[in-house]
Amino acid sequence: MNRSTVLTDDEIRPVVAALQTQVHRDWAPAWGTDADLTFVPTAGQPEPGAWQLILLDDSDQASALGYHDLSSEGLPLGKIFARTDHAAGLQWSVTASHEMVEMLADPDINLTAFVQSSATKGTLYAYESADACEADQYGYAIDGVQVSDFVFPAWFESFRKSGSTQFDFGRHITAPFQLLPGGYISVYDIRSGSGWHQLTAASAPLQYAARPRVGSRRERRRVPRDQWLLSTAS
Repeated sequence: MNRSTVLTDDEIRPVVAALQTQVHRDWAPAWGTDADLTFVPTAGQPEPGAWQLILLDDSDQASALGYHDLSSEGLPLGKIFARTDHAAGLQWSVTASHEMVEMLADPDINLTAFVQSSATKGTLYAYESADACEADQYGYAIDGVQVSDFVFPAWFESFRKSGSTQFDFGRHITAPFQLLPGGYISVYDIRSGSGWHQLTAASAPLQYAARPRVGSRRERRRVPRDQWLLSTAS
């Protein structure tokens, strides 16, 4: 849905077509979930019951290029900030692709993979399908439109050996839970008692990050569900 003043409807339409190709051709065979995308122009409104990706201009949260909320119907909603992406030297189409595949993999933001290291220790890994390989440099082009790389379900399977299978669409990742430069993942040490934290590619141990940005999937995991807020296109 276009609510941006820096992108015209004609600029967005080919990106929607590329995202549709990504879902049908690349995503669905790997993940087993599919979706039909419908472009909603500037003056249009989404159909009732639709999950939404909204294109806006400027982020309302520091450093956020895109994030997730719930619509007024309580359904998944992703926001992409085109002017903020451009100012950061990044492509908004990659951000849109990132938000889209994460909504498809875990729309309720409640799925995890559990890696048990002993009888009393273990780590939960959030089911985020684009964070580990989110840097623009790992994306790929569909009909001239750059889209995001994404991990395969095997990335969350700790029994996999390095190099034993395909872990992401672009074949950049070679082992489960590997993070590419610029990538990260939300984790929960079940013994820490301190909730969700962020592990980055640059750090070997868990890096306990500052409060997550409002509206992010990481924040959603930390906030009790009855305290979630609904959102609009503005």
